[in-house]
Amino acid sequence: MQLKTAFLAAAISLAGSFGAVAADKDIVETALEAGQFETLAAALAAADLVDTLKGPGPFTVFAPTDEAFAKLPAGTIETLLAPENKDQLIAILTYHVVAGQVMAADVANIDEATTVNGQTIAIAVDGTSVSINDATVITADIVASNGVIHVIDTVILPAQD
Repeated sequence: MQLKTAFLAAAISLAGSFGAVAADKDIVETALEAGQFETLAAALAAADLVDTLKGPGPFTVFAPTDEAFAKLPAGTIETLLAPENKDQLIAILTYHVVAGQVMAADVANIDEATTVNGQTIAIAVDGTSVSINDATVITADIVASNGVIHVIDTVILPAQD
């Protein structure tokens, strides 16, 4: 219980340092304003998901930073952004989204969540660190008008069919 309490305190601290409450802006506007999600924004546009994430929600988005996308093998982003790979791009992006609003305090009670693409992500709390599969949450609880963003340091990839 102490570990989860420590995580919650860290999450609130991180959120405060981000300027976390953007409740008058939707998830897309909030992400664009942050300035560290240009690759994610381009991917959302290529996948025709911008309007969805501007919708009523609520959504929980595990948002990889531009640095997270840069960790992918060379050429991966360009390949995914090609029109012929739109279905694969949609599968990856929707794997970063959970229906409903899952705040940092909620992870104390769950160890997995089903994403919008239908696959499950693993959630683990270790001290003040939270992992989503192999990504680490670096900023939590950025509240938007239609949900919440948790910033992650790695692009998480769904299982291939």
